[in-house]
Amino acid sequence: MAQDEWSQVDAYLVGKLLPEDEALEAALARNRQEGLPPIDVSPAQGKLLYLLARLVGARNVLEIGTLGGYSTIWLARATPTDGRVVTLEFSPDHAQVARENIAAAGEGSKVDLRVGPALDLLPVLEKEGAVFDFVFVDADKANNQLYLGWALRLARVGAVVVIDNVVRGGRVLDAASADPDIVGTRRMFELASAEKRWNATAIQTVGAKGWDGFAIGIVEKA
Repeated sequence: MAQDEWSQVDAYLVGKLLPEDEALEAALARNRQEGLPPIDVSPAQGKLLYLLARLVGARNVLEIGTLGGYSTIWLARATPTDGRVVTLEFSPDHAQVARENIAAAGEGSKVDLRVGPALDLLPVLEKEGAVFDFVFVDADKANNQLYLGWALRLARVGAVVVIDNVVRGGRVLDAASADPDIVGTRRMFELASAEKRWNATAIQTVGAKGWDGFAIGIVEKA
């Protein structure tokens, strides 16, 4: 019953606070049609990312994990007309779907989609001198510790870093787990606990995507 109720509440909130959006709905439909895993952020979560990026005045956004570009569209919409979203996607097939979705939403001019392992692409961004105002991490959880480290290297002081899926249905408590997603998430929290540059908290969430949560923090000087 809990999941049914969470989904119903999500639907109610979305119905009241998020107007119908053909581009975003078409993106999700294309993702399903192309067989992408149904792991996009929910509409309510996408709107939250949009609002957070707006609140920080983000002009340059880094997204680690594009999937089909649903969250990318939300983030691109949050930036000004001369803003930029650099989004990193491991799968060429997923990246192609994302390109189609982003172009159909009219955000192609703002989005720099790069294909390959994020841990190979992030050093390239550093060499290019990229600095970001907002970072969203939603990729393979096994590398969350490394992604947080890179986010802090590439973000300006005052930037916001958000890491998704950090509760894992409560399984984050399992210190004996051999699941790479749990191991990587727990290592991320160990780093966050010791990292003076990231003033962070984490919030549990329930909704259409089940029981999970996200970590969020501001980048500060050491």
